[in-house]
Amino acid sequence: MSPSNDTTPYVAFLRGINVGGVIVKMDALKKAIESLKFKNVRTLLASGNVLFETKRSTNDAISKTIEEKLKKTFGREIGVIVHSIAEIEKLVKNNPFKGVKITPDTRLYVTFLARKPKSNLKIPYKPKGANFEIIRLTSTESCSVVTGPPGEGTLDLMDLLDKEFGKKVTTRNWNTVEKVLKKFQFD
Repeated sequence: MSPSNDTTPYVAFLRGINVGGVIVKMDALKKAIESLKFKNVRTLLASGNVLFETKRSTNDAISKTIEEKLKKTFGREIGVIVHSIAEIEKLVKNNPFKGVKITPDTRLYVTFLARKPKSNLKIPYKPKGANFEIIRLTSTESCSVVTGPPGEGTLDLMDLLDKEFGKKVTTRNWNTVEKVLKKFQFD
């Protein structure tokens, strides 16, 4: 779907919904976002990925608008990180995982950051004895690889990311990031 001339396509990644008892139905989420007068609102998966179009603005301004609406609608604070589809296209095109050997036990994650990190981690960063590694860190995302049986390493990685970058982050599997782009391109 091509955006109209007066709008820019974006994706909002919501933090922590539909896990740990924070249930947000996708139809209610879509309705809340549509009430902001955003166009072509679509949700993807139940993990809080919302595609939409609106007049060009800063990612932070759009995030704040959506967060305020979600708090009014759902009665709780839900962190939102917004990126333009152009930013997601660039990320996918530059595939930060292209040199990673993929096995059935490999999981690839992108953690979207609300602000430039003040981190002293030397990238690539692999804690001793851990089965995860942070392979890339930019002003807008951290890319990580977890290797091991399902259920191992991911929680340790998420704990480190929260400690290092704060709670204003949200993580997606690389497959979800690619699906966001495909959903936009083919809807």
